[in-house]
Amino acid sequence: MLTAALALGLALGAAAPQAAMAASEWPLDPGDYVEISTIKIDDGHMLDYANHLAGDWRKSQDFSKAQGWITDYQIWMNEYPRAGEPDIYLVTWVPKFATPAEEMKRDEAYKAYMKTTEAAMQAASGKRDEYRHLSGSMLMKNLVWPK
Repeated sequence: MLTAALALGLALGAAAPQAAMAASEWPLDPGDYVEISTIKIDDGHMLDYANHLAGDWRKSQDFSKAQGWITDYQIWMNEYPRAGEPDIYLVTWVPKFATPAEEMKRDEAYKAYMKTTEAAMQAASGKRDEYRHLSGSMLMKNLVWPK
């Protein structure tokens, strides 16, 4: 029994330097997180949603970028959506996630900047839900070349 435990310990100890070496040889560095929201738009409402994106959504994203909460954002349009595929991809680069306390501060700063309330934001989201539908979301991790 002791011999088996000793052998296991030696095997794990021998693997540790290899694991450390392998980690240092990893050819990519971690970058930002990337949030991707996929949006389906009902026929006849693309202009409605485009106006929302060009208005309040852009204003909020520009504010978030100025605060350093995000590093970039983009809108991608699916030119040839197949059945069930989204029409729009909203892509946002996030360097780090907020702690709960930071998130509460951000929410208050955002509402003050946008001159809105939680109730007003919920109502506006509900109105958009009549023609735009979140069909999915992903959280990715960008990998970058080492500097």
